Amino acid sequence: MPFDGSVVHSVVSELNNKLLNGKVDKIYQPEKDELILSIRNYRDNYKLLLTCSSVYPRIHLTDISRSNPLVAPAFCMLLRKHLSGAKIISVTQPDFERIIEITFECIDELGYSNKKVLIIEVMGRHSNIIFIDKETDKIIDCIKRVSFEISSVREILPGRVYEYPPSGGKLDVQKISPLNASLDGFISSVGSLTASIKAEKFFLNCFNGISPVVAREICLNASIDPDTDIKNMELDKLNRLFSSFNKVINIIKADEFKPNVVLQQQQPLDFSCLDLEAYRTYEKRYFDSISMAIESFYHEKDSKDRIKQKSGDIQKIITNRLDRCFKKLEKLNDDLTQAQNSDMYRIYGELITANIHCISKGLPLVRLLNYYSSEGEYIDIPLDVQLTPSANAQKYYKQYNKSKTALRLIEQHMEENQQEIQYLESQLDNLDKCTEEIEINEIRSELADQGYISRRKVEKSKHVKASKPMHFISSTGFEIFVGKNNMQNDYLTLKLAASNDTWLHTKDIPGSHVIIKSNGAKVDDATLSEAANLAAFYSKAKRSSKVPVDYTMKKNVKKPSGAKPGMVIYENNRTVYIDPNENMVNSMKKG
Repeated sequence: MPFDGSVVHSVVSELNNKLLNGKVDKIYQPEKDELILSIRNYRDNYKLLLTCSSVYPRIHLTDISRSNPLVAPAFCMLLRKHLSGAKIISVTQPDFERIIEITFECIDELGYSNKKVLIIEVMGRHSNIIFIDKETDKIIDCIKRVSFEISSVREILPGRVYEYPPSGGKLDVQKISPLNASLDGFISSVGSLTASIKAEKFFLNCFNGISPVVAREICLNASIDPDTDIKNMELDKLNRLFSSFNKVINIIKADEFKPNVVLQQQQPLDFSCLDLEAYRTYEKRYFDSISMAIESFYHEKDSKDRIKQKSGDIQKIITNRLDRCFKKLEKLNDDLTQAQNSDMYRIYGELITANIHCISKGLPLVRLLNYYSSEGEYIDIPLDVQLTPSANAQKYYKQYNKSKTALRLIEQHMEENQQEIQYLESQLDNLDKCTEEIEINEIRSELADQGYISRRKVEKSKHVKASKPMHFISSTGFEIFVGKNNMQNDYLTLKLAASNDTWLHTKDIPGSHVIIKSNGAKVDDATLSEAANLAAFYSKAKRSSKVPVDYTMKKNVKKPSGAKPGMVIYENNRTVYIDPNENMVNSMKKG
């Protein structure tokens, strides 16, 4: 999944076409490593996303809205001070590197014009966003400060002069821009090699911005095996290889891009600004712009990664609590087995009482006929030698009564423990459905209310709107709502749904509350099937088959007093069995 020099070149081309001479309207920093610049250019408004995430670094135009912190981080405030109202005068890519420089014309507090540059380096875990003064090349600040204690190669700190990252390859030669390559220089570079190297590796180590997939593409288009040793390659093959290389570079120079996402089993596998022959056997989805292709490819992956990172502590708390619940359940089952033998104590007491005339004090054991047994067998009954036969009988009666009480308590504790397990498993399922940080915060707040985490660990969320349930439209036009956490589930079932709306939920399986808004109309079988599929898909059993889904009118659903969030009881229900179908979910129109 390379964000290589060719992709950067296509992004630069798009940004120059759309943003040049545009003015910065607003600046946000939704994440510690992410910026969004709102830019107004004539009558058009654009949102430019820059992220130096170590996993998915990138820069592109975006249409997706992101939630922002109530208090802007320091780097964001600095950019607002310098760039608010600034005009974009150039967007460049130095030497085909994975670097984009956006130059702004700014007006300072005294009314003087000056130039500032925002640089994003898209280089994996070394990615960064750096703000410099154009005149002095000094760093004003950066989103990730790098001292010599962190990197002995390159220091990135305020006040330092900005320098490009070192571009030397593994062949001990300085990499060059492929845009400046010539046949003579290419042949000369091959002739200067001191050791054998594969043709694919040669392109990676001699030219800036060439990714493995593009290097392989060059070799395949020249009908040369990428693993062939280029040092000992014949001249005609070298000419053929350079011709293929030059063809790719000319497409990039001419901006003849075909942005696309490569799919494997309907899932994104890779993306490119070129129509790569290396992926000719794969399905491809084409886009009008490289930004649209990048956003389509990265958005879901990046969102899931960030959500997983932000919910990691909650998941650990819930998992640890579940482990304790399962251990407690195991212990309760052992206690239950012992308590269920309590009836034997009653039999011991009654047999001793019935035969008290023939039992002497001081006996450690007595064998008596068990007349409760149909087989008429004898049983051995242990006795306390310090007690009389009557006292031994009373002792067994007391043990019997104590065990009966313990049995009731154990069954009560088991029921409470089972409810807690069900609640915690539902919260794990809710975490899996989170797509926004606000939904994680709602789960965190609920867990604090239930005493699972400290209230001090919950971020204050004043003036923050509640998250919204998922909204679908059935094939016959009915609105279907699906909750993603307990707060949404309670809202759907107890507030949004009317008494004659249809309510659905997986049977005895943690999952979402699903509501079909009928507005008094009869719900058809197609809508019911689609809603049941949503209930099954957004449940713990989404990867199972024949998932049981209960459905009933909302008027038959009640929330018991004192029940945990999301917990309800229902009656007069019917059950359907569903094989969760993700394609059906994706094809339904979301509101």
